[in-house]
Amino acid sequence: MSLKIYNVLTRQKETFQPVFEGKVNMYVCGPTVQDYVHIGHAKTYVNFDVVVRYLRYSGYDVLYVQNLTDVGHLLDSGEDRVLKKARQSSVTPMQVVEKYTRIYFDNMDALGVQRPDISPRASAHVPEQIEMVQQLIELEHAYESNGSVYFDVSSFPDYGKLSGRVVEELEGGARVAVLDEKRHPADFALWKRAEPEHLLRWNSPWGEGFPGWHIECSAMARKYLGETFDIHGGGIDNIFPHNECEIAQSEAAHGKDFARYWMLVGSLTLDGVKMSKSLGNTLTLQEALQRWRPEAIRTFILSSHYSNPIDFSSEAVEAARKGWERLYGAVRLAREQLRTARPGEASPAVLEMVAVAKANFMERMDDDFNAPAGLAVLQELTRQVNSLLNEGGPQTQGSLQAIDQVYRELGGQVLGIIPDETAGSGGGSAEREEGLMRLLIALRAQARQNRDWATADQIRDQLKAVGIVLEDRPDGTIWRISES
Repeated sequence: MSLKIYNVLTRQKETFQPVFEGKVNMYVCGPTVQDYVHIGHAKTYVNFDVVVRYLRYSGYDVLYVQNLTDVGHLLDSGEDRVLKKARQSSVTPMQVVEKYTRIYFDNMDALGVQRPDISPRASAHVPEQIEMVQQLIELEHAYESNGSVYFDVSSFPDYGKLSGRVVEELEGGARVAVLDEKRHPADFALWKRAEPEHLLRWNSPWGEGFPGWHIECSAMARKYLGETFDIHGGGIDNIFPHNECEIAQSEAAHGKDFARYWMLVGSLTLDGVKMSKSLGNTLTLQEALQRWRPEAIRTFILSSHYSNPIDFSSEAVEAARKGWERLYGAVRLAREQLRTARPGEASPAVLEMVAVAKANFMERMDDDFNAPAGLAVLQELTRQVNSLLNEGGPQTQGSLQAIDQVYRELGGQVLGIIPDETAGSGGGSAEREEGLMRLLIALRAQARQNRDWATADQIRDQLKAVGIVLEDRPDGTIWRISES
């Protein structure tokens, strides 16, 4: 089965055909770095992380660009978000940008989101944005008015093709106040005149000012990916006006398609309510990572198709955590048995089991990156692995290595939820957890050898109380996460 993607632009599922065979150029709208990232950002960037991971796993050479907005993203009041945060914090705008950029990447690293190949900043690409604005004016798709420059939506008949909006029905307001200097309420700013108190300002042919929000993505995508590239991703909340404006200004400037495939991630609510600071129901990713393992948060996000909305709640994440622990329990058991397994090739039954799982997984992921269905394949594999390892007797090294490898590939390399315990010399949380359990098992074994049954039972019972079950077998004691 070839990879199929639901293209929001055409509103249908299409067979993926990149511009250049074997290579994928991909752009995803990044965050505005003026505050802590929240769990909604996690949904967007985990989903696109898995898209990139799977494309690379499938053999594509992927160039992944994700911008950082540090200028030009205006509030409904017309105030720049970065400037507002700087004013509230009594610091300079770039202090705000540096602080929250670092926090963003630290949080994404902790969540297992691999970094983009390029993370361009809007403020570092002002010349490219000015150049594109000049080009649009020359082609009569834009006009200067009182030191600002606006895109003329009436000059681009396809305006609204992504979101389905009709120009004649659009009214001003919503994101940016209607100004008398605009010819049509739907015309959007490519360049804004800087008022005397505006700190973020650059020289331009139209006087001192700053770029509009939408132009940055078009200019940076063109610079790093070319005039036409393969996949454009983002959140559904930005389909209008941001993504719509990107298409209009880019295709008006080039006369070519901007992006072939548009993938938009569904929204996230918190306990059934849209997150809002004014309502006091926001959850930062930093806070979430303090409460749950990153693998549990990723599993929760991937339990719903990327394009669907999802409701974040403690109960839902706990359910995802238990599901992840079942998966990882099977992996840990296989790795533990591998340490003492007898030499030998993988059995035909095990080779068939992992081959079927891999084929089924890829079939699901080829169907518009269906991660929930991919997770279901791993869950079925886990049921089979547990049955094999718990009831089938000792396995050969080859069989256990085959089981471990399929989890490393599908659960680790693609979904990012299975830790690779052998990576790095310093060890990760999974390695520390395994080391601690081996120590407790050794202490319990020593207590039993000394006929100190009370201490041995205490270790067993206290572990059981926190959801860890010890099983004594002829070849030693193993541990697993309780499914209850």
